[in-house]
Amino acid sequence: MTSFTDITDRLAELAIEVPSWAYGNSGTRFKVFGSAGTPRSVEEKIADAAQVHTFTGLAPSVALHIPWDLVDDYGKLAAYAEDLGVRLGTINSNTFQDDDYKLGSLAHHDREVRAKAIQHNLDCIEIMNQTGSRDLKIWLADGTNYPGQGDIRSRQDWLAESLAEIYSQIGEGQRLVLEYKFFEPAFYHTDVPDWGSSYAQVSALGERAVVCLDTGHHAPGTNIEFIVAQLLRLGKLGSFDFNSRFYADDDLIVGAADPFQLFRIMVEVIRGGGFGAGSDVALMLDQCHNIEAKIPGQIRSVLNVQEMTARALLLDKEALAAAQADGDVLLANEIFMDAFYTDVRRDLAAWREERGLPADPMRAYLASGYQEQIEADRVGGAQAGWN
Repeated sequence: MTSFTDITDRLAELAIEVPSWAYGNSGTRFKVFGSAGTPRSVEEKIADAAQVHTFTGLAPSVALHIPWDLVDDYGKLAAYAEDLGVRLGTINSNTFQDDDYKLGSLAHHDREVRAKAIQHNLDCIEIMNQTGSRDLKIWLADGTNYPGQGDIRSRQDWLAESLAEIYSQIGEGQRLVLEYKFFEPAFYHTDVPDWGSSYAQVSALGERAVVCLDTGHHAPGTNIEFIVAQLLRLGKLGSFDFNSRFYADDDLIVGAADPFQLFRIMVEVIRGGGFGAGSDVALMLDQCHNIEAKIPGQIRSVLNVQEMTARALLLDKEALAAAQADGDVLLANEIFMDAFYTDVRRDLAAWREERGLPADPMRAYLASGYQEQIEADRVGGAQAGWN
């Protein structure tokens, strides 16, 4: 039987990257909502992200999105982040907010448009060289809305050629991470709609090309933990974008809709070697806080991942393996469910206090006065958002 004291060292290995865009304004396709204290610059986004790490000890890096986070000197920005106790992480390219990309980017039928999208990703690699970032993450809105609109086969070929050109410029210590999404904004077909399509593309590129799994980017009822297990088995799971969804790509706080699913995912991550200091799998958030406060939303998110990781680490693997070997279906399920139902909240509070962190990070942040300070200070200027 595994006890909480048995997993404390492993819990200390948990690190979750937070996205800079989570601290900006966001909304729906109908409306982007403003809120007091929203950052007006990438520096203010990083300062907010640093608060999440200060209160949780779980978020040591911040992902950037280009061109949302354009600055003149990324070396200076990296030093600024380090002064705040965090570092710059994944660089996310953006080829979905330019008029030229209305019909696609890396998979566009026009060679000039593809060249423009390729160059943007090469520019992102140069930013990685300046920040020391390991991963270039590519998500594409490419696809079509109507049968016959585009040549599906040719688009796959153009995409492969574009990715190969980008991959050829990836440094020895860097990776190309290809995300997938079931639908939206392309509704008839999406050029990278599922893990298999992403896997096929990155496998053709080489060892340093891997798949990003966004937990919201699947059809209803999809067994996401199976995909996790398969990609780990194949050595091609590069990173997670953690979020929650009730219907589609809702980008809600991870664990909000289905904490049991998050637990099941973390069980497979741990079982497959995707967790801890020896793993290359990056655990990241990709969420938008439309109606809730942004920093507390990120704090709650990383705490949810930590709680389900703790429960997954408590799974009695030996007893489970024995029950599985005996073909004891109900006992195996009981052992699995016992770990999920274990309440670790008090143990985690004590674990934090032992490490000089607040027992309740949410309450500690609210009592810190930081939120009131940024709301008072950040008056005027253009608030950061999707654009």
